[in-house]
Amino acid sequence: MTAISLGIPTVPTRLAERRKSRQIQVGSVAVGGDAPVSVQSMTTTRTSDIGATLQQIAELTASGCQIVRVACPTQDDADALATIARKSSIPVIADIHFQPKYVFAAIDAGCAAVRVNPGNIKQFDDKVKEIAKAAGDAGTPIRIGVNAGSLDARLLKKYGKATPEALVESALWEASLFEEHGFRDIKISVKHNDPVVMVEAYRQLAAQSDYPLHLGVTEAGPAFQGTIKSAVAFGALLSQGIGDTIRVSLSAPPVEEIKVGIQILESLNLRQRRLEIVSCPSCGRAQVDVYKLAEEVTAGLDGMTVPLRVAVMGCVVNGPGEAREADLGVASGNGKGQIFVKGEVIKTVPESKIVETLIEEALKIAEQMEKDGVASGEPTVAIGA
Repeated sequence: MTAISLGIPTVPTRLAERRKSRQIQVGSVAVGGDAPVSVQSMTTTRTSDIGATLQQIAELTASGCQIVRVACPTQDDADALATIARKSSIPVIADIHFQPKYVFAAIDAGCAAVRVNPGNIKQFDDKVKEIAKAAGDAGTPIRIGVNAGSLDARLLKKYGKATPEALVESALWEASLFEEHGFRDIKISVKHNDPVVMVEAYRQLAAQSDYPLHLGVTEAGPAFQGTIKSAVAFGALLSQGIGDTIRVSLSAPPVEEIKVGIQILESLNLRQRRLEIVSCPSCGRAQVDVYKLAEEVTAGLDGMTVPLRVAVMGCVVNGPGEAREADLGVASGNGKGQIFVKGEVIKTVPESKIVETLIEEALKIAEQMEKDGVASGEPTVAIGA
């Protein structure tokens, strides 16, 4: 009789192969090609306030931000760029609108890259040759950032509104002008506040070019709404291998953007997973306060960077299975919890000791993982019950 395998099916570590884009260098961070997808944000301070801007950049850096963008609407902001670019520990991109003279100021200041929106810079096309030469001589990449809210008037007239086709045509037209002058260190974004329009625009752009792509849902909204819109749009694109660097645009402190961006990448196995709490939504079967347990365990392990999966389960239906699949877990019920480590029950503790015990065991596992070098390894996929 032929044996039939009933084992767990193999799950790919990636949902799709990365799109083959050209690679550019934004300061110390490679973007495109086979480089990991990077996470960006933008400061909310006045760039001319050098101290406040550097302080916010430091906070962003500590949260995992890899590239930061600063606004440059005035001459005072332009004058501050050199100091900020020199003192920042991550690459600084100058964000330029309306005044082409600030593009040259940013290049001269040593910014790692410059973002321009051709749709709102007067007579931009006439300045492309000069900008291409200055950026090429300095080795400064350019991001052509097309936004639905500031699309070139010619294309608005042609298409009637900011359609995916209009966004893509705008971006490719401006990129072609740079290429005519021999400048190829370009990345592109085609942002829209509607995730469906945004996704279709990037799909079209990916199919028509090999430029590295910066993903973003522009004006995504307050934290909750913006997180959902960004996760949906980024997930749709990144799961198809489209996207080389991302910025989650939230009406919230910039550090929150980084947290969401990193979580999106970890969820798609595009970045080494760190602490992951697997917890049930609770139901009538739960015999413990799962919400409280999950919150207390999460708070107790805040800041842990090793790829540790902790399962906090509230009943005997899915609890044991999920706990066994995690590095560490608890299956709770009847006022006590079974503690699992690597699939094996190591002890049973009263409900009052569950959080304390999980944190103790998590710290032990994390210490061993760091000794074994696991923290720098590849992300793995675990199957839950």
